[in-house]
Amino acid sequence: MNSGGATPPDMSRPDRRGAFFLLFFSLMAIGAGNTMLIAAVLPPLTREIGLPDWMAGAIFGLSALCWSLTSPFWGGRSNRWGRRPVAALGLAGFGTSMLLLFAMGWLSLNRVMTGTILVFACLALSRCIFGLIGSGTNPAAQAYVADRTSQAERQSQIAFITSGFSVGTVIGPAFAAALVATLGLLSPLLLTAGIAYTMAAMIWFRLPEEREPVTDAKVIEEIPGARGLWRSGSVLPFLIFAVSLSLTTGVLTQVFVFSVMDKLNVAGKEAAQFTGPAFTVGALAVLLAQLVLIPRMKLKNKTLMWGGCLPLLAGALLMVFAADYATLILAQFCIGIGQGLARPGFSSGASLAVSPQLQGNVAGLVISANGMGFIITPFFGLFIYEYVNPHLPFIFCSGLLVCMALFARFVLKDGLGEPDEDEADLI
Repeated sequence: MNSGGATPPDMSRPDRRGAFFLLFFSLMAIGAGNTMLIAAVLPPLTREIGLPDWMAGAIFGLSALCWSLTSPFWGGRSNRWGRRPVAALGLAGFGTSMLLLFAMGWLSLNRVMTGTILVFACLALSRCIFGLIGSGTNPAAQAYVADRTSQAERQSQIAFITSGFSVGTVIGPAFAAALVATLGLLSPLLLTAGIAYTMAAMIWFRLPEEREPVTDAKVIEEIPGARGLWRSGSVLPFLIFAVSLSLTTGVLTQVFVFSVMDKLNVAGKEAAQFTGPAFTVGALAVLLAQLVLIPRMKLKNKTLMWGGCLPLLAGALLMVFAADYATLILAQFCIGIGQGLARPGFSSGASLAVSPQLQGNVAGLVISANGMGFIITPFFGLFIYEYVNPHLPFIFCSGLLVCMALFARFVLKDGLGEPDEDEADLI
C-alpha cells in the first residue's frame, strides 16, 4: 500500500466511461430535484402558507451551512470508506430530505400544521438533512473522477460529471412545471425522492470501486499537506473564489424567482410556468459552456474563472433593468454561461493543486466552499430585496463579480492548478 493507502487508479477507458456516466446521472438527479425545489416548489409554497420571502431563503441558508460544515467530513470519509458508499449515502440522504419536505409541505397546505415558527422549523430541518448527509455525493464523485484521470484531462472530465447537475437543472424546471400544473405543487418532491433512492441503489450495487479504502485514520493524517489544506497557498485562492461565486450565484438564483413573480405579477402554480422555463434556459447555457466551449477552447483554469465572471456580470446588470420576460430569460442565459465556465475552472484547479492522496480532502473543501455563499444569501439577497431595495441585491452581485474577475486575472498566479503537459502520457 502506498502512502495514501490507495492503489494506482485504473485508467481503463471502457471501465471509466460507465462509472463516470453513472455519476453523471446521479448528479443529474440532484440537480433536477434542487431546481424543482428552488424554481417551482418552495417560493410559491412559502407564499401560499404565509411565510415571509426571506424565510424561503433562510431554509436554503441553513441547509447550506450544514452542507459547508459536513462536505469536508464526507470528502475525508470517502478516502477511508471508498467513494462508492459515500456517494450512495449522500443520494439516500437527499431522497429522505425531499420526502420529509413533501410531508411537511402537505401538512402546512392542509392546515394540519400551523404557526409561522413551527412550519419554518419543520421545513428547514427537512431541508437540512440534505445539507448534512446529501453533501456526501458531490465530493465523493469528484474525488472518484480525480482518482481515475490524469492531470491533463481532469478539467474536462470534472466538467463532464458536474454537467450532470446542469442537465438536471434543464430537466427539472420543465418537469416541475408540468407536474405542478397536473398533480399539484408538492408532486415534484415525491418524484425526486423516488429517483434519488433509485440512484443510491444503483451507485451502491453498480459503481466499480477498485480503490482500496484506508481504514487507519493515522495514515490519512500523516499524508503530507492533509492538515490545514484549506489555508495552503495552492488551494486557498480557489476556495476564496468559490465562496464568492457561491454567494453571487446564490443571490442571483434565489432572488430571481421572487423578482420574476413581482415583475410579472404572478404567484403560486402560475409562477412555475415562468420560472421553470427561465431556469431551463440558464441550465442549457451551463451545458453549452461545459460540454462545448470548455472542451473546444482549452483555456487555463484562471482564464475560465475570470472569463466566467463577465457573462455573470452581464446577467446581474440585466436583472436590474429587466422589465419583461424576454430580458429575464436573457439574464438567465448569461448567468448560466458564466457559471458553466467558472465552476470547472476553480474545481479542477484545486484538484490539480494537490497530490492524488488528497483528492477526497480537496474535493470536500471545494464542495464546502460551493455552499458557503448560500449561508448568508437570505441576508444579502432576499432580506434586502424584500425590505430595502429590490435592485440592491443585483447591484451588490455586480460589484462582487468585478472584484472576483480582477482577483482571478491579477492575483491568482499563472500555472497554479494547471496540468503538466507531460501528464497526458500517464494514460
